[in-house]
Amino acid sequence: MSKKIVLITGGAKGIGLATANRLSSEEMTVVINTHTPLEEKESEKLEEQGIVFKGFEGDVSNEDDAQRIIKTVIDEYGRIDVLVNNAGIIKDKLLFRMGLDDFETVLKVNLVGTFNMTKLVMKFMQKQKSGNIINISSISGLHGNIGQGNYSASKAGIVGLTKTTAKEGAIRGIRCNAVAPGMINTDMVHKMNAQRQNEFIAQIPLGRFGRPEEIADTISFLIKNNYITGQVITVDGGLTI
Repeated sequence: MSKKIVLITGGAKGIGLATANRLSSEEMTVVINTHTPLEEKESEKLEEQGIVFKGFEGDVSNEDDAQRIIKTVIDEYGRIDVLVNNAGIIKDKLLFRMGLDDFETVLKVNLVGTFNMTKLVMKFMQKQKSGNIINISSISGLHGNIGQGNYSASKAGIVGLTKTTAKEGAIRGIRCNAVAPGMINTDMVHKMNAQRQNEFIAQIPLGRFGRPEEIADTISFLIKNNYITGQVITVDGGLTI
């Protein structure tokens, strides 16, 4: 098969959508998962870009949904060559104000969702004796961040899961890497007030927030380079130097 089959979770906006556009432009067949059905305008735009989305809605933190999503892609295309685990949420609060529900909800979507999709797709990739899993972590998972105890814990867990997946998958030709974005121009950043945004920009050596397309570039690179596995690639404009 000449075209790689790529499944991207949380692919309707931000990093997920930028990645879908990039990989689709590189002649890959791109299927995106969304948590809920899309509005008509969003649907039409995706169709114009050649991105497949209908029938792949579901909550990746729910094992039954995750299984259905992967089975639907396999039934439709016969294989999955690349899985990009991008789905994620935030519920920021200082630790002493954070309820258990706030903590568990973020871990369930970000970490358990990544686990569900990875576990289920590996069963098919092992039969193929090939595959590529790319997880979206964060610099918060590597260095922590005030008000993000739940998010940081989930993204740190993804780093450990990535390295274990790489070790277990290598014998069957399955690679697994993670990308750790810094401050990227997405909805999460836009929710911050202007003063907070300026404070962050002042700490970034390159003097600006990253673009979702720059994370997509990194994902594209990790798909193409067949000798990288078990790594975490930081893309943060120098913020964590």
